[in-house]
This record gives sequence, structure tokens and C-alpha cells, in this order.
Amino acid sequence: MRCFIEVKKPTNIEEQIDKIAKRGCNIGSREFARKVLSEINYYRLTAYFLPFKTENDMYIDGTSLETVYNIHEFDCELRRLCFSIIEKIEIMLRVQIAYYHAQKYGALGYLNKDNFNKYHNLEKFAEHINRTIKNNENQPFVKHHIEKYDGNFPIWVIVELLTFGEISRFYSDMKTADQKSVAFKICGSTYQNAKSWLVCLTDFRNYCAHSSRLYYTVFTSKPVTPNGMEYMLQKRVFDYIMLLKFFYPDKNKWQADFLKPLRSLLKKYKNYINLKHMGFPENWEEILNQSPKSL
Repeated sequence: MRCFIEVKKPTNIEEQIDKIAKRGCNIGSREFARKVLSEINYYRLTAYFLPFKTENDMYIDGTSLETVYNIHEFDCELRRLCFSIIEKIEIMLRVQIAYYHAQKYGALGYLNKDNFNKYHNLEKFAEHINRTIKNNENQPFVKHHIEKYDGNFPIWVIVELLTFGEISRFYSDMKTADQKSVAFKICGSTYQNAKSWLVCLTDFRNYCAHSSRLYYTVFTSKPVTPNGMEYMLQKRVFDYIMLLKFFYPDKNKWQADFLKPLRSLLKKYKNYINLKHMGFPENWEEILNQSPKSL
């Protein structure tokens, strides 16, 4: 029999407001506080209080619910902006990896273990592919390949069924020479850098896709800093934004597609956010403006 450990008892919105207020937060009007807690889960909201917490689990003087709420709203908008860029990168990765692999090894070359490095587990990979096909069998393009091509799926179709993380692992399982060739096309850097950045970008993508907090977050993986770059990459939001710059397919549109809306977003919430809480250095605009050659 499963043993259940007693957990905290549920609280209603009025109790949640009182709890926040007792820790030193200026809640403003209770009407505003009710509105906030009706829109945002109390447990989720409390994570945005982290920059304001003291050692005794209280909040520093001057902490207001208005500020915390606006940080949450800023975080939502930042995720949407970053995800719009990641989406374009993901589509580009599918194209470049599938095209390269097909041209060198053929449409079904991904089913031959000799076309990968020693770390590739073809049996496990094939099982996953078959399971993914089964789960998507009602999609028109999947049904088409099952009926017309006896269930044979070329690599350029398979990549459309892979997650971002699976695309990253596919790249890591490619032969070193192949990784080098693809790395230059997808980010203009070394294959070691590309592998590191794809792992980090997978995490970043999942944070954005699943509405996880970016503000005041320290990510698990530290991306490799490319040779010749003075700024050293760390594990904060700014450092992961740098990865978006490295991979963004159309360098000529980086300013218009990301930097311009980012500046507008930071300006909109300037009275509430702290750039240091996201790892932004003082010369962040200069760094994000640098041409790829200077990196």
C-alpha cells in the first residue's frame, strides 16, 4: 500500500493575500490582490518573490505586489518573444540536418547505425521513431507515407516528428566530420560549440514552451563561450539569449525581429525589473549588436 506524506492544506485567496502581506509585501488594495491571485496560481506567483526574500522568509522593505505582478507579466512577454525566435531556429535545424543527412546517406540512411558515431543507439532510436509514427498515424502526411510507401519515412519527414531535444541528440550522434559540416551551416561555429549550445537551447525552448519562469533563473547547463569572445557566457537568461543570436537564420533581421522588440519590452517594464536579475551586463546592447565575425 502506498504511504502518503501529509502535505500543506489548501488555502483560499483571502488567506493567500494575508500570507503575502504578513511576510512584508505591500499588497495595495485587496481587490487588486484578488484579481492577481485569481489569474495566477499562488504557488507560481511566489516564485517571482524570490529576488525580494530575506533569510527569515520575509520580504525586503518596499516589496509590492504591483512590482511582482509586473515582473510576472514581463516574464510572460519575454518568453513569447524568445519562443518566436526559437521556433524559426527549430525549423532551420530540421532543414539543415535532414538535407545534409539525406544528401550524404540517402533518404533512409538514418536507419543505418554505420552513419552515426559509436554513442548512437539505433535500436532505441528506431523504437522511438516507430512509437512516434504510431502516435501520429492520423496526421495526413504520416498516413500518406504509411499507405503509399509501406511505412518508409525519409529523413526529411522524420525530422518533422522529432522534438527539439531529439533533434539535438540526433546531431550529437552524427559522425564528427558530419557535425563539423552541419555546425558551420547552423551557427557558423565549431561542432563542440554547436553541441553545447543545442543542449542549452533545448532547455530554453522547454522553459518558454511550458511557461516556466525565466526571470531570476539560473539554468542547469553553462554554454561554451566561443573563442575570441570577451564576454563569458554563464547560466542566466541573457546568456541563453546569446544562443538565439548565434543560431538565428537571418542575421540581417536579428535587429528587427528580436532586438527592437526586446528594447521595447525592457522599456515598458523598466520601473519593475532589474536587468542584473537576468544576467544582463551593462553593455548588453553592444554585445547583442556585435556582428557574427566579432564573436
